[in-house]
Amino acid sequence: MLILLFPVWALLLSAYAYFQPNFFVDFKSYIIPLLIIIMLSMGLTLTAKDFKQVLASKRAVIVGVLLQFMVMPIAALLVSKIFGFDDELTIGMLLVGSVAGGTASNVMCYLAKGDTALSISMTSISTLIGVVLTPLLVALMVGKGVDIPVQAMLESLVKIVLLPVTVGVLLNTFFAKKVEKIQFLLPYISMFTIVFIIAIVVALSAGKLAEIGYLIVFAVMIHNSIGLILGYSVTRLLGFDERICRTIAFEVGLQNSGLAAALAIKFFTPVAALPGSIFSIWHNVSGSLLASYWSKQKS
Repeated sequence: MLILLFPVWALLLSAYAYFQPNFFVDFKSYIIPLLIIIMLSMGLTLTAKDFKQVLASKRAVIVGVLLQFMVMPIAALLVSKIFGFDDELTIGMLLVGSVAGGTASNVMCYLAKGDTALSISMTSISTLIGVVLTPLLVALMVGKGVDIPVQAMLESLVKIVLLPVTVGVLLNTFFAKKVEKIQFLLPYISMFTIVFIIAIVVALSAGKLAEIGYLIVFAVMIHNSIGLILGYSVTRLLGFDERICRTIAFEVGLQNSGLAAALAIKFFTPVAALPGSIFSIWHNVSGSLLASYWSKQKS
């Protein structure tokens, strides 16, 4: 129940951060360590079997990953152009569009009667591929007028994503019984950590949020909707069964937006982190609504 109320906790703490930013701004340097905790928690839920599942469903995984890294970056750029965003917000949107699928997709997939094993496999694979693709896609699409530190971003993603996830998988492989005792805590650790990261970003960019926050919210809602709709409809047209279509819809539409916000803070500005922070809240709302609807339908 607490996990399903994620958007409520995020909104409440974000509202407090908006009106009392001074409490949170000093925690700016904690964003990366907090994100590492989330990635380690993700790794602790994975095993080698989750990666082997890729071979069993390789066609679905390939289609899903291609959609993930094509639909969302292109949609982010188009939405940014339509809304007339400046370079900061465009970079923020592109970061959201270019990161891997979020772990929220696994929860929503389970609730929607999708293929949870496939969802976990796709999240794992896209997370690893995203270490390389995220900085390259942002650099490719943002334009020559903006300097994108590709190599520095790549190095950071190795440290923030690849290493913690790998350590988590290894711990879960070799110390499975001990890890199993704490696994029930991991979703809560991840949820409250990302809620705190969102609050820090809101506090750091409260002025800009007051000025054009409603535009960013609309842009994020459209971006997320494009991912969910195309993720489902394209796979449906390709002849995949209903469970796989639902799974890929969540994998494409629900992003690791906390990572996008953290990268924006580290390499750009707090304003560039706003799309990622708002996406973190909204995709849990849209994902929960869609999962609730699908849970009542035949899979």
